[in-house]
Amino acid sequence: MPHIDPELEQFIAAFPVARVSGPGVDVVEVRDDLQRRWQRMQPVVQVGEVTDMTVPVPVRVYQPVLGAVDLPVVVFLHGGGWSTGSVVTHDDLCRRICRSTQAVVVSVDYRLAPEHPFPAAVDDSFAVLQWVASHAREIGGDPSRIAVAGDSAGGNLAAVLTQLARDAGGPALRFQLLLYPAVGGVGEFPSRAENVDAPVLSTADIEAFLRYYAGHVQDSPATLFPAVAADLSGLPPAFIATVWRDPLRDEAEAYGRRLAAAGVPVETVRFDHLVHSFGSYAPLIPAAAEALEQCLSALRKGLLR
Repeated sequence: MPHIDPELEQFIAAFPVARVSGPGVDVVEVRDDLQRRWQRMQPVVQVGEVTDMTVPVPVRVYQPVLGAVDLPVVVFLHGGGWSTGSVVTHDDLCRRICRSTQAVVVSVDYRLAPEHPFPAAVDDSFAVLQWVASHAREIGGDPSRIAVAGDSAGGNLAAVLTQLARDAGGPALRFQLLLYPAVGGVGEFPSRAENVDAPVLSTADIEAFLRYYAGHVQDSPATLFPAVAADLSGLPPAFIATVWRDPLRDEAEAYGRRLAAAGVPVETVRFDHLVHSFGSYAPLIPAAAEALEQCLSALRKGLLR
């Protein structure tokens, strides 16, 4: 088994991630604690302007250069198991996307489970995507150059949005960046057993998040698990990032193979020395920042197609 980057391993050991699985865990308390921790962090990456607005879903808009126009737009969906995370917890990641791609980034503060279970997050995310397509120029964007991006549960939502947009006849999307996404799928995924107690995200955590988000769902529609969609043709080019120590590894890589088989240009890259959520460690761990920049380079190129 590949070794985790030493600096990252030491940091995780010193500051372990709060688990959402186990007896007596209150996911809302975990969420609130995570929010408080990130609110204390000062931005490292500077961009032109950051604005909070409601469209009608709350969003945070990042502009690389104040007053610039006709820039590409990235609609970003944060991770956190559909139950935690926010525009605050993913502020640094969105700033890095904005600066690296010189795109307007619209970070979606979608409703969270268990208070707002599936499909609330999907509905909010698609509403923002449609708003961006109609109002891109109001935030300095080019409506013909829109991409979606997300990490973990946000990668799930980003993948879902590409299918919804295709089936609705728009908006046309240039690219999709899926960072260690939870896409589901049919079949056996050895990474679930190999990474039962993986750092950051365990198999039990995944099961808990799914109970919060979709415990009431009897079947598995593609709006919940995009990998079960019968037809993946006509979707935008994709970059999928995975890591070895992640229960989600195999399903994400299988999704990449299915996209390729459907004729979608896709690059899937596994970062063996990192862990789930490595994008959030970029401010602290050089190896994570380097890997994230490789992902953002693909997004940057995708927006230029």
